[in-house]
Amino acid sequence: QVQLVESGGGLVQAGGSLRLSCAASGLMFSTYTVGWFRQAPGKERDFVAAFGYLGGSASYSDSVKGRFTISRDNLKNTLYLQMNSLKPEDTAVYYCAARRGPLRDAADRYDSWGQGTQVTVSS
Repeated sequence: QVQLVESGGGLVQAGGSLRLSCAASGLMFSTYTVGWFRQAPGKERDFVAAFGYLGGSASYSDSVKGRFTISRDNLKNTLYLQMNSLKPEDTAVYYCAARRGPLRDAADRYDSWGQGTQVTVSS
């Protein structure tokens, strides 16, 4: 059974940085596309970034491109999201997700989800 556990969320001032981690178990990590989504109150779950499987590349939403960096450590079965230059509109619950197969940016294409970690950016 795939398990994803996020950590690293918190409260930060605008312009600050946070690093999220997602520890994965129950899967052959390198063979999965893994990514981050976020959901603000009253809004849909939106794609943030993902890293393709089997040495694939990364993809970012336009809203975070140039500020966020996704990375993965296949030896540690861990996914990271380095978030810099944070803005109040980045406030959301951030979810780690995994899917077999190529990178996709639609939430309904992902099979496994973590419980989420809250990121709050104050102005």
